[in-house]
Order: sequence, then structure tokens, then C-alpha cells
Amino acid sequence: MADATRSALLRPLTSRSPDEPHRAATPLELFFDLCFVVAVAQAAAELHHAIAGNHVGHGVLGFLTVFFAIWWAWVNFSWFASAYDNDDVAYRLTTLVQIAGALILAAGVPRAFEHDDWKLITLGYVVMRLAMVTQWLRVRHDDPPRRTTATRFAVGILLVQVGWVLRLLLPPEWGLLSFLVLVVCELLVPLWAERGRPTMWHPHHIAERYSLFTLIVLGESVLAATVAIEAASGTGYTSALIWLAAAGLVIVFAMWWLYFDRPAHDLLTSFATAFRWGYGHYFILASAAAVGAGLAVVADYDTRSAHMSGVVAAYAVAVPVAVYLLSLWLLQVCPHHRGLVVYAFPVTVVLVLLAPFTPAPIQVIAVLLAALVSVVVLAGSGRGRAPAPEH
Repeated sequence: MADATRSALLRPLTSRSPDEPHRAATPLELFFDLCFVVAVAQAAAELHHAIAGNHVGHGVLGFLTVFFAIWWAWVNFSWFASAYDNDDVAYRLTTLVQIAGALILAAGVPRAFEHDDWKLITLGYVVMRLAMVTQWLRVRHDDPPRRTTATRFAVGILLVQVGWVLRLLLPPEWGLLSFLVLVVCELLVPLWAERGRPTMWHPHHIAERYSLFTLIVLGESVLAATVAIEAASGTGYTSALIWLAAAGLVIVFAMWWLYFDRPAHDLLTSFATAFRWGYGHYFILASAAAVGAGLAVVADYDTRSAHMSGVVAAYAVAVPVAVYLLSLWLLQVCPHHRGLVVYAFPVTVVLVLLAPFTPAPIQVIAVLLAALVSVVVLAGSGRGRAPAPEH
């Protein structure tokens, strides 16, 4: 009994097999995602309010900054879990600390947007990242073949967190530059650490984890747009809001369809492609979250409660949709397809960016995405799809 208790509390944190069959997301990982989406929702809501108040530059910059902190903490946890999740009590508690850090970060989002106060966000982020350091220290102790890799991760993450804390002491005019420098440092840590004995992540598991988080972010966009349209409706639903709701659903449905057209795990055939694919998802996930904020901005414009032109309001949807399509094209479409589909994506991006100059821009974007889905479906029937790579 005593040995069983010790085993449940603290098991060796050693590498899992990348060929493990039937590997799926755990309940803890799903809980992690759901809690993180609270922070995503906060960032998207503040983006909506900033654009509707005609503070576009401030809102977009703040959103991209906050979303990086959310996304990067999620990425680090997901890849670590794919390689080392042993589900003991210590692992679970450390993950719950990371979730607490995400909620602290979410609480600090309004102050960051409204008062340029990044203290609470930095605190939440550092809590998440320091919890990750403790995980790597466990790996350093329990997985001797990857001791150098784990040491590099722990040291690299710790040093960058010192940088984030010191950044709070810099004058405001140094804020953006210092942020970009530290972002580069964060992104370089895994590239440096994995140059030794790389970690053994599971391709199917990683693809599923990214898919699940994409689903949650798309769902959050639907919720954000629905709440905004309901709030904007006032005493009754106008025809403009009804058409907006219908077009918004088509847009999000099409985004879902295009992402899940083909499984992504067969793209993760090397560390180089995995890094490109994993890092590139920042743009997919951020743009997916921003679409909901954009639809909320258009709802405000339709009810005359947004201080901007119709073209600017429409671009609040068009730009994130275009970024989503372009990112998806580069990361998943080009490696999977040949022929018409490869050209259809960039053409659709151009047309989406021209849509705000039409009389019904959101409806036009919805039609364009529905047409793109039709092209992808036809390609999937055997005309133009490249064969899947061999294992």
C-alpha cells in the first residue's frame, strides 16, 4: 500500500514513446485548455472594445501581445506533456499551478489594455513559466539521456522570466522593443535546448492537442459574436443583425471545415517541420480568436454604437480571416494539396481583403469562404490532392 501511494504521488518523469498507440488528450489537458480560453476571451473582448472605440492600433498591438503570452505558455505545456506526462500527483499539481497563472493573466488583461499596466499579466505569465521550470528540473533528475536538454530548458526559461520582470522597470517608450527582444528569446529556448538529445513528442497527440485548442478558440469566437449581437439588438433584432449572425456562422463554420480537411499528424515528420507548424499556429489561433471580436465590432457598427467607418468595421473581420487563410495555406494546405486548391487560398485571401469595399462585406466574406470550402471538397474527391507522405 505504501509503495502504491508513493507511486501515485511521485513517479519518475521519463520520456514516453512517440509510437505509443491510441494516445489521446487527457482530462487534465482538456481542463487546461478550457481554463486558458478564459484568457483568450478576455483578450478578444478587449480587442473588440478597442476597435469599436476607434483605438485600432492600440487594440491590435495589445491583443497580439497578450495572446502571445497565452499561446506560448499553452504551447510549452502541450509539447512537454506529449513527451513526459506521467499523471502523478506532482505533475497534476504543477499543471494546476500553470492554470492558476493563466487565470491571473486573464484578470490582468483589462488593466493592460486600459492603463498599459502589465504587472498582473507578467505575474500570471511568470507563474506559468516557473511551473514549467520545475517540470524540466524533474526531467533533468529522472531522464539522464536528456539531462542536457532539460537543463537548457530550465535555465533558458528561468533567464527569460528574469527579463520579463526587469522589463516592468523600463520606461514606457522601451515597452515594444523589450517585448520583441524577449519574444525572440522565448522562441529560441526550445530551438537551443532541442539541439542536444531531442524530446520524444507524439505526432498524433500533438496534432490532436492543436486541433482541440483550435476548436475551443473557434467556439469562443462564436460565443463572443453571439453575445455581441444579442447586446446590440436592443429592443429587437434588425435585418442587418440577422444577416450578420447568419454570415458570421458561415464564416466560422468554413474556418472549422478548412482547418480539419485533413489530419495534420502526417506533416510532423521532423523537428524542423514540427517547429514551423507549431510556431506558425500562433497566427492561426490569434486570427481565429480575433474573428469573434471583429464580428462584435460589426454588430456595434450596425447599431450605430461604434465610432468608425463601415470599411474599418468590415476590416475587423476581413483581416483576421485573411491571416487565418494565409497561415492555414502555408502550414497545412501546400504540404497536402496540389492543383486548384493551392491557388484558391491566396486568391480568396485577396478577395476577402477587397470585400470591405462592397455593400455587404461580411456576407461577401461568408460567400467567399463557402466557395473555398467547395473547392476543397471537390479536391478531396480525388482531383488535385497530393498523396499523404509515407511513414
